Amino acid sequence: MSTGDQTDRRDSEATFGEYGGRYVPEALMPAILELEDAYERYVLENEDGFMDEFRERMREFGGRPTPLQRADRLSERYDREIYLKREDLLHGGAHKLNNALGQVLLAKYMGKERIIAETGAGQHGTATAMAAAHLEMPCEIYMGRTDINRQRPNVYRIRMNGAEVNSVTAGSGTLKEAINETMRDWATTVETTHYVIGSVVGPHPFPKLVRDFQSVIGKEAREQVREQAGRLPDSVVACAGGGSNTMGAFHAFVPDTDVDLYAVEAGGSSLEIDEAEGLAPNSATLSTGTDGVLHGAMTKLLQQRDGQIVESHSVSAGLDYAGVGPELAHLVDTDRVTPVSVDDETALEGFHRLSRLEGIIPALESSHALGYVEEAHEDLGELVVVNVSGRGDKDLETVLEETEKRDLEAAPDVEVFTSE
Repeated sequence: MSTGDQTDRRDSEATFGEYGGRYVPEALMPAILELEDAYERYVLENEDGFMDEFRERMREFGGRPTPLQRADRLSERYDREIYLKREDLLHGGAHKLNNALGQVLLAKYMGKERIIAETGAGQHGTATAMAAAHLEMPCEIYMGRTDINRQRPNVYRIRMNGAEVNSVTAGSGTLKEAINETMRDWATTVETTHYVIGSVVGPHPFPKLVRDFQSVIGKEAREQVREQAGRLPDSVVACAGGGSNTMGAFHAFVPDTDVDLYAVEAGGSSLEIDEAEGLAPNSATLSTGTDGVLHGAMTKLLQQRDGQIVESHSVSAGLDYAGVGPELAHLVDTDRVTPVSVDDETALEGFHRLSRLEGIIPALESSHALGYVEEAHEDLGELVVVNVSGRGDKDLETVLEETEKRDLEAAPDVEVFTSE
């Protein structure tokens, strides 16, 4: 859903500057208001010890806190201190469990009977399926056909945890379409179902709810870097799609104005939009997007001049989204966050570099952040924290295919190993 028959309930708590709000059908307003009430009572006020239980489950089930590791060889390569926040070591292999477990537990407290969610790279779907199994909740995941094809290991992991995967064939078959279908489901099942949105997007209170669950990343990193390095970093770098790991890493540092915050987007193959075809060969919304409404909130979007949402692209399924979280858009507009982008090739190089130098196989999403550090390390200061948002097991097939394709383009007469 991008426009149509919508209700806009904007107030100071629901917006970030010009962004945010609640642009949803009337049918969803009771569920949105119910969720807002639950957010305020359980998350903000810790009613019935909700946050205490959440933190305990994140320790015992999730494995928090995650380490902040000094990357010795990267530090030597760049002649500065590089620290990695290791969200790839969280249960499930990515930062997504922070939010998924929080929302599924919240749904339990609200008396809901069923969980639905969307997923792009499959990490949020996996985390939601794990959380639902852990808390004995039936679960269905909506996933675009394109992402199902390029993220088959995660599809299997979702099903292994007892959740159903619903293939979405509309449009480009990626995250935007998966969100559309999940919202349609929710609109007809609001009394019994909770929709676990996977990023800091959507109508209020989702951007704040997801941010608060993910903010543990930055809170831990801030304490850890002060303990290990004796001071705050000069820069924090995180990849940015919808923005959940970005806001999670940045939120605790926003008041620290001496700490620069870099949101690294997927530059794909070009930053231009093909108006005629309605295609963007990138997902660099913060860098090139314009204001509009998508999935219940005013934010920055990749869209044509007439307001039609374009099909985005990234080698990384988790960054392949034509919108971005409204709070992140606001932080960019107010110059607190700097949006940058790297292309597919640079991200792939970042993937291989961290694997070779540090023995850590990062997600392709995180590889964008690592690629930017390679390009811009001289401008990032002497102490840099990079959020490794997830591990790269899910991306091995994609990386192999992309590497083979590039090898063939470079030397078309040379026989290379293929995955078949």
